[in-house]
Amino acid sequence: MVLVSTMPEDFPAVKASLVDGDHSYPVELRLSGHFQPIDGRFHWGGRMSAGPEVVALLRSGRRDVLLAGAADRPPVPARLAELDPWGNIRVTGVGPPPFDLPGGDP
Repeated sequence: MVLVSTMPEDFPAVKASLVDGDHSYPVELRLSGHFQPIDGRFHWGGRMSAGPEVVALLRSGRRDVLLAGAADRPPVPARLAELDPWGNIRVTGVGPPPFDLPGGDP
């Protein structure tokens, strides 16, 4: 496991899909992550650029979603946290991220 110590803004945005039930929405993700020795799991998070449909999901109280990134990986659970002043959504997850992160992943 490699510790990624740079901020998500340092990485290029990656196109992905947010899956909520039968609906899928295009998003762009900037993620970083690290192995947390206290709980023994990989924690990742960052910012997501998304359309008004995803912002509406967040504002309606929807938090738990799936993110589909790399074609060779199944969608992974993620949590929508907050909307920032620039219209991006903070997103977090525990376990494998939706795609390989710069510097390595679990």
